[in-house]
Amino acid sequence: MSSQIPLDAACLAPVSDLGDGLNSLTDDLACLRLSIVNCVFYGRPGDGDWVLVDTGLSTSTSTIRDRAERRFGSGKRPAAIILTHGHFDHVGSAATLAEEWDVPVHAHLLEFPYLNGSASYPSADPWVGGGLMALLSPLYPRDPVDLGARLQALPPDGTVPGMPGWRWLHTPGHAPGHVSLWREADRSLIAGDAVIATGQESAYEVMVQQPEMHGPPRYFTPDWDAARSSAQQLAALEPQLLMTGHGPALAGAGMREALHRLARDFDRIAMPASGRYARNPATVENGDIYRDP
Repeated sequence: MSSQIPLDAACLAPVSDLGDGLNSLTDDLACLRLSIVNCVFYGRPGDGDWVLVDTGLSTSTSTIRDRAERRFGSGKRPAAIILTHGHFDHVGSAATLAEEWDVPVHAHLLEFPYLNGSASYPSADPWVGGGLMALLSPLYPRDPVDLGARLQALPPDGTVPGMPGWRWLHTPGHAPGHVSLWREADRSLIAGDAVIATGQESAYEVMVQQPEMHGPPRYFTPDWDAARSSAQQLAALEPQLLMTGHGPALAGAGMREALHRLARDFDRIAMPASGRYARNPATVENGDIYRDP
């Protein structure tokens, strides 16, 4: 069973390499690679109106701060931080940066238990195959962070604070309140971990970042039925530019073809053949808290 769809160089988004992991994709979008994960800067260089999407690991704070100052100027804080979800590699620097910048952190309401100190994510699944990263997954942090009063819900009308022209889409499966961000005008998609552009299950894949179309990281995905629906939802958008939580930015017809293939053959390509959640998803109790099956 294949767990990925190989991509050729034609699927890579054209970028301007700004150095130190920062790549400019459009006049107002830049992607920053942070060891095992990406974050996105929205806003034009030198402009005071910008937003940070996801915040990497807890060790990423100084890197994000430095690259933000390089792109937008010293002392220019963002309008907001947007979280696609609350896993440790996406929320690690949120509390520190939000406090330093004195800005709100917006997330889906279903992610609140994992962002306000109430609940832990369900257990990782090390038996999904693929390599060392999966085997080590029970050691990864899954305890909640507490963002306190800075945590705010994404607007129910689908708009994204600080990002005019963008909408948030509920794309659960990898996390209950996972969201992706979509701009219809130029068909740009920030998918978080709903789909990803490289493998995350092996240490080699994480290091090399070979471009491949994948479903969400297997070891931290507790609801594969929802994950399948989310991949199908994103493929139906027919994006031109795709930024994901892991791997390089992708673009064009080849990317769309791979995304449609992933959505169509999701069970064969993305789902593990066995494991804790392969046929028995985590359940939601008390309206919003995942529990192990």
